[in-house]
Amino acid sequence: MLTISDGVAVGEREDASGDELEQLLGTDGYDVVRRVVPDEREEIWAAIRDLAAETRLVLTTGGTGVAPRDVTPEATLGALDRIVPGIAEAIRADSIAKTPHALLSRGVAGTIGQTLVVNLPGSPGGCRDGYAVIRPALEHALRLLSDEATEHRQT
Repeated sequence: MLTISDGVAVGEREDASGDELEQLLGTDGYDVVRRVVPDEREEIWAAIRDLAAETRLVLTTGGTGVAPRDVTPEATLGALDRIVPGIAEAIRADSIAKTPHALLSRGVAGTIGQTLVVNLPGSPGGCRDGYAVIRPALEHALRLLSDEATEHRQT
């Protein structure tokens, strides 16, 4: 997982959203690799690509709003092979029911090879809620990306 924050990167703020994500992922049995970078497009892009080379899932937190230094979506789009718009749409739809500020979220999701990449907001609550949205489909998505057999049920 990747925290994108100028304040966390220089040690001025605690990484509360990263801590929240690590706890959620750990509870679900994932081994967590954590990185922190400032809100710099090239550093975000490189960290996402590096994490994707060694993990099946990259969750980012931070930098998804409309502030001038919020460049996570642009950096992520530059790193992705394919976008998965339904994930970001579902996270935003869920968030809008909780806060009007969700209208300002620009997070994206997609794949790099066999790795799923999802941008989550930079708040602990936004991370918790966003993870809850993707959690039911996460294992299925990771199996599909790994070209593993999956159970398909007609609905």
